[in-house]
Amino acid sequence: MAQGASAPFVFLQVAASGGGAPIERAIAVEMPIAIEFNGIGYAVLMATPAELEDLAVGFALAERLIDGAADIVDVESHAAPAGMIVRVTLAPGVSGRIVERVRHRVSESSCGLCGIENLEQALRPLPAASADWHGEDAAVFRALAALGDAQPLGRETRAVHGAAACSIDGVPWLVREDVGRHNAFDKLIGAMLRRGMGWDGGFALLTSRCSYELVEKAVLSGCPMLATISAPTSLAIDRAAAAGLPLRVLVRGDALLAVPA
Repeated sequence: MAQGASAPFVFLQVAASGGGAPIERAIAVEMPIAIEFNGIGYAVLMATPAELEDLAVGFALAERLIDGAADIVDVESHAAPAGMIVRVTLAPGVSGRIVERVRHRVSESSCGLCGIENLEQALRPLPAASADWHGEDAAVFRALAALGDAQPLGRETRAVHGAAACSIDGVPWLVREDVGRHNAFDKLIGAMLRRGMGWDGGFALLTSRCSYELVEKAVLSGCPMLATISAPTSLAIDRAAAAGLPLRVLVRGDALLAVPA
């Protein structure tokens, strides 16, 4: 499989009336992406191999290994036989966080998180949301209407999530896509950090359900409001309320549900 965002594949299209014919379609590429911090293997993500430097930086923020772009010394990606490797060099002032987080991550297993200490690590306290949302819900509807045109990979494959940074009046000005909803949001946040851009009173619109991990990423990135096209989980609502992050969920062209902070 080519190491691009999409690749051609020949399917057999079967009609309800009977018969079939070959048809070529683009499919989204998914492969293992290994992320290293200061030479330490930290995680392997299944992701779309595009904008991987953005992914690694956003992931570092979500893991609380960094506080901002100034903590990133260098980031580069390399092809490997089984996938891709992204190597990130962190500043000396935050390098100690890597070993501490790895110590907790090592005890995670296929059965989930084991032990009280890891339960506490899974739900570490979030800081208070750093920005208030002063926009109007009409902006969310405008952003949703424009999002499709801003997702070229989504249009091509119908198999990826999108994460958009939107202005306060509902214009998507930066979009990242990935087979994983978490990856797409990490890519978006990482791209903003690397470009030195903030939310400027805007909001994030995600083509996924509202899970607690996405709430945490929004809060840690300073996002004023998070909107998703699918429903929230109970933990997402609880975490957002604790941090003071307003949510807009089940966003459709004619309605949405508001979850006040």
